[in-house]
Amino acid sequence: MPQLFTLFGLRFMFYSNDHEPIHVHVVKGGAEARFQVQPEVTLMENRGLKPAELKLAESIVEENKEIIAARWNEFFKNKK
Repeated sequence: MPQLFTLFGLRFMFYSNDHEPIHVHVVKGGAEARFQVQPEVTLMENRGLKPAELKLAESIVEENKEIIAARWNEFFKNKK
């Protein structure tokens, strides 16, 4: 599972068997949320992150969506 970065206790990552659309998993403790990155940042699923954590995670994804998409494309291009 490629980890992209960790900020404020939130781990941003994707799983090696993930599928499109391009998205990122945000993990803190036993909680996890998933955000679609393109065409716009959208919460896809939340399993336990608190509202403040979700808001912070969404803003971090928004600020880094180009980096996330580039890492996604780089990783999955090499998996083919």
